[in-house]
Amino acid sequence: MLIDTHCHIHGRDMFELPADETLAHAHANGVDKCIVIGTTPADSTHAQAFAAEYAEVWWTYGYHPNEYDGNRTQLERDLSQAKPLFVDQKLVAIGEIGLDYHFAGFDRGAQAHLLEQMLQLAQDHKLPVSFHVRDAYDDFWSIFDNFHLPTSVLHSFSDSEESMAAGLRRGLYFGVNGLATFANIPHPPLERCIFETDAPFLTPKPFRGKINRPGYVKNIAEWAASFYGVDVADVARITSTNAEKLFNI
Repeated sequence: MLIDTHCHIHGRDMFELPADETLAHAHANGVDKCIVIGTTPADSTHAQAFAAEYAEVWWTYGYHPNEYDGNRTQLERDLSQAKPLFVDQKLVAIGEIGLDYHFAGFDRGAQAHLLEQMLQLAQDHKLPVSFHVRDAYDDFWSIFDNFHLPTSVLHSFSDSEESMAAGLRRGLYFGVNGLATFANIPHPPLERCIFETDAPFLTPKPFRGKINRPGYVKNIAEWAASFYGVDVADVARITSTNAEKLFNI
């Protein structure tokens, strides 16, 4: 069994393929569980509704740093309105949240405030976090270390060896996706890995140029088996056990 711990197949503005066909393809390739990821309060409610339709799908409540306009009043209102969502047993994490300094014009103060508010939410509800961190690890660790969180994951990790070591010291997992099959990035120990697609983005070899989908976790697992020098069955067992433990699914 394989698990896609991070995908965006619930949003029609992002993902074009039919849901039933997408999940059937996943099952045919040994991917039996998926987690759909919220990127805004509205998108998170779409993720919740999608997960309610399918037994094999769970969801997260998130607010991507690039989606936040800095309106603190609206953020407070959004988080207040979200309170009833946290009784849903299929809500398994907060995310994706974090810091992203990659694009010009980012607002460091606004992103830090959003991250702090979302981490407080995760701490209050004892939920793990799916982190999006890009070109911002120095600031990220200084905020992260102020909170007491369940074990969490660095989604789509592609930063430095130093950042990987810092994550390992903090007991974090690392989201491994299609990037690993074609990019020169650090590779964490297999026992700290979980698999994800970030579908429809980051399609692995040999399907680059096509829409990514959960079924392609199989290809990530095959790459990992070759890279780490272990059987695919062991890769599946280790990463799926990690995911089940992390997200309680």
